[in-house]
Amino acid sequence: MENITVLGAGIMGHGVAQLFAQAGKNVCIRARRKTSLEKAQELITNSFKIMVEKEMLTEHEMEQALTRITYTTDLLEAIHDADFILESIPEVLEQKLETYEFIESVVSDKAIISSNTSTFPLEELTQRAKHPERFIITHFFNPPQLVPIVEIVKFEETDENIVTATYNLMKEIGKSPVVLKKEITGFIVNRVQVAMLREALHLIETGVATAEDIDIAMKGSMGFKWAFCGPMESQDLAGLQTTQAMVGNIMKDLSNTREIPSFLAEMVDNDHLGIRTNQGFYTYDDNGEKAIHTRDDHFLDLLKLQKGKENEGKINASAK
Repeated sequence: MENITVLGAGIMGHGVAQLFAQAGKNVCIRARRKTSLEKAQELITNSFKIMVEKEMLTEHEMEQALTRITYTTDLLEAIHDADFILESIPEVLEQKLETYEFIESVVSDKAIISSNTSTFPLEELTQRAKHPERFIITHFFNPPQLVPIVEIVKFEETDENIVTATYNLMKEIGKSPVVLKKEITGFIVNRVQVAMLREALHLIETGVATAEDIDIAMKGSMGFKWAFCGPMESQDLAGLQTTQAMVGNIMKDLSNTREIPSFLAEMVDNDHLGIRTNQGFYTYDDNGEKAIHTRDDHFLDLLKLQKGKENEGKINASAK
């Protein structure tokens, strides 16, 4: 698969397009507004420049990648010769369905149609599809050009050859794909994340800790460990007898609420939405630009370290 189309030029779309171009693919980004494409081009260029500064790319590699990306507002132009189409448009089901109908009227039967959704199951996304077997979900995480994981989600009608081809494509662009054995709301990461958030919000609501306290605690513990050693491997290393005792002692006291905490609802009602309004759990004065830059800078350092460890492992394995 050499020709990739990304529908949507927002936070996720432009980052995914950058990934494909960096991996040597021809990429077309389509958005409805020219201004969105101009912003995407600026963000991609800036992101590449930072990677060059971090010595993760050469200047030549950046220039080559940029030449592989084209931008258009014309949907037909974007998809007519695509091998793999990634839909990353707003989470409005009717809009997605109309887009898929048009795509299927144009592209070949061999083209794979993927969605970045974390909201809609494939059964809903394919309700009007002529070939539901070639639909799949590839769920990237923000910022997609930096976060390694991609969740691949299929359903009973998905062709296994499509799953394999998608998995191989994700590996080819340098991601760490996981294929869910069955579709479930929230997939893997968001389910675990929401379970943790429920408890974190409960700790704030009951006055146990502040938001800042929780962030400090998590960055210095699980955030530190999980970058290289996930939760299940961590338990193996600690000893499952310890895990059994810990879970038995604590689980019964964890929050099991199914309601949004009232203080979070009040924050949203008061327009405390985070960086968009310069006020959330923290206060910002620049729409979070400094916070985002700092986050991405740290992510790049971590990604560089992880890639270095992977390459070191490959070298050691080949030497044996």
